[in-house]
Amino acid sequence: MSSTRYDVRGRTAVITLDYPPINGLGAALRTDLLAALDRALADNDVKAVVVTGSERAFSGGADIKEFGTANASREPRLAAVIAAFEDSPKPVVAAIAGVCMGGGLELALGAHYRVAKSDAQIALPEVKLGLLPGAGGTQRLPRAIGLEAALNMIVSGATVPAAKLKGTALFDEVTDGDPVAAAVALAEKVVAEKLPLKRLRDVKVKDPQAEAFLQFARNNVAAAAGPYPAPLKCLEAVAASVSKPFDEALRLEREAFISLMNSPESRALRHVFAAERAAGKIPDLPEGTPLREIRKVAVIGAGTMGGGITMNFLNAGIPVMLLEMKQEALDKGLATIRKNYENSARKGKLTGEQVEQRMGLVKPTLDYAPFAEADLVIEAVFENMEVKEQVFRKLDEVCKPGAILASNTSYLNIDRIAGFTKRPTDVLGLHFFSPANVMRLLEVVRGARTAPDVLATCMQLAKKIKKVAVVSGVCDGFIGNRMLSRYGAAAQSLINAGALPQQVDGALQKFGLAMGPFRMGDLAGLDIGWATRKRKAAEAGVPMKPIVADKLCEAGRFGQKTGAGWYRYEAGKRDAIPDPVTEQLIAEYRAANGITPRKVSDAEVVERCIYALVNEGARILQEGIAARASDIDLVYLNGYGFPAFRGGPMLYADTVGLPNVVRALRRFAAEPGADPSWQPAPLLLQLAEAGKTFN
Repeated sequence: MSSTRYDVRGRTAVITLDYPPINGLGAALRTDLLAALDRALADNDVKAVVVTGSERAFSGGADIKEFGTANASREPRLAAVIAAFEDSPKPVVAAIAGVCMGGGLELALGAHYRVAKSDAQIALPEVKLGLLPGAGGTQRLPRAIGLEAALNMIVSGATVPAAKLKGTALFDEVTDGDPVAAAVALAEKVVAEKLPLKRLRDVKVKDPQAEAFLQFARNNVAAAAGPYPAPLKCLEAVAASVSKPFDEALRLEREAFISLMNSPESRALRHVFAAERAAGKIPDLPEGTPLREIRKVAVIGAGTMGGGITMNFLNAGIPVMLLEMKQEALDKGLATIRKNYENSARKGKLTGEQVEQRMGLVKPTLDYAPFAEADLVIEAVFENMEVKEQVFRKLDEVCKPGAILASNTSYLNIDRIAGFTKRPTDVLGLHFFSPANVMRLLEVVRGARTAPDVLATCMQLAKKIKKVAVVSGVCDGFIGNRMLSRYGAAAQSLINAGALPQQVDGALQKFGLAMGPFRMGDLAGLDIGWATRKRKAAEAGVPMKPIVADKLCEAGRFGQKTGAGWYRYEAGKRDAIPDPVTEQLIAEYRAANGITPRKVSDAEVVERCIYALVNEGARILQEGIAARASDIDLVYLNGYGFPAFRGGPMLYADTVGLPNVVRALRRFAAEPGADPSWQPAPLLLQLAEAGKTFN
């Protein structure tokens, strides 16, 4: 079956890309496009060609599923298809609607004329995948819209509405009507008036300040690019459009593309791109599962978490009933929400009218009674099972049949919480990350009895509120915090061994993490982990064995909120200042436990902390708590500041080599008094021995 449609209107052949959803330019579509062009060229009655897509997409670019496969480089490659259209003896007009991105825009740039709908979305976003446009985009776009505008688009990967590019050589016409009809009319005019066939490759890039601008851009891009090589390679490819003949510059562009395609940074970014799309596919959730309608949401708790959760729904235009037990707490929560929106307005991100519209969607209440109208209720109360029990028993009494009841718990058992109601199929966890109005991650915790339509509804709702949703099974801490516990234990063992918090944090921040474990602990509040350790010890019926963090908490050092934790903090500032008091507490702990401190290298810090994450991730995967390794990567990328250029802990393990991870874990496990959790997870061993990877 062809992935293009072909029809003739008067003297013009219309070739329509027909490969839903976004006309990805995979091998089959490239072949069919060339065949359709050849058909038009062979027909003496056809005098011109229009190439177009759907209303949704002219083309979203390369078919990312083919990256790394033989099809990606199978002939005809996209560059050959573009050259064929560009060299056509009959005029070619591109008719553009919807998204026109990446290879799709490069294809359009190869046409002689272009007509676009005014709201068409134009971009060369390859840099976001650690790549550069590899089919002439870095050469033809500067010839169409100028050097500076093209460089800005390519280095940023930004999307621009076609209307903003009106008046440039990119578009011969921008219309609010049907771009195909306009393109056919233009094609007929070109034929009738014998207008020249315009090839962007023949245009010279004229910019008298080119060298000065490019040097300025090099300095800025180098400073902003960090560990990513693609932005600078994009810049140099665009620079070649000024200084090199077209064909030579095209060759340099292709060499740079191949170099980037083989880079670990691009592999990581492509992995993340694919992972986000895979996360929404739940293996045992039937396709077409009906969704429950969510028109009104209720949130319990107007504190930091509850207020942030509320803002997500207000931003999406969904009304929220916000409950607190006391008027003072309710007023404080509402004031914080308003302050956040007003700060956004001061930065130009919102208008005053939008602030009032969003605040107008909040219905404050001190009573559960209005919750009878809610389609979804999310509790964000104190992390205590007795408190959760009181809340869910009350919700079971008040809420209508079919309402979804969700807990924002970070650790507690969702199945136990569901058991407090007579409707466990309507209960699940929606674990937002703080600050909830900023952090992209949402762990959707599926209980043993959570109904399929409840899960499907919440996954769809996550998209509406612009979250990256990952499904987790039920266990203590779910995916993220369960792994964090092992990560924290590894960091703590390094302190015991001889490292200081600033060394551990520094080594992991050099590795690429946004924040080391001790700075992160101070930010979140050390009392949270302290309470969790006490709860776990009580549940296990054993005395709690204190760690250094507990000694800090016993001294009232809970982190930033008390002015001291692992570090010291000055009033009104967030700078983490190494503190001799902490060093003294650490020394006393080592002495009391008979530990002689040793020198710890930064490489050991990274190995122990990151491999602890990987090992626990392998257990989570084996137990079915996560459906796939890439889901675990998404959790750590979006919830815990893991560097995107490394692709997440599980992809990082693949990159290092699983046998090497296993070898290091066995070394740690063999140390005297080592925690048994250092033993390599069975799944990790199995994959390493079979020469396989997580992803």
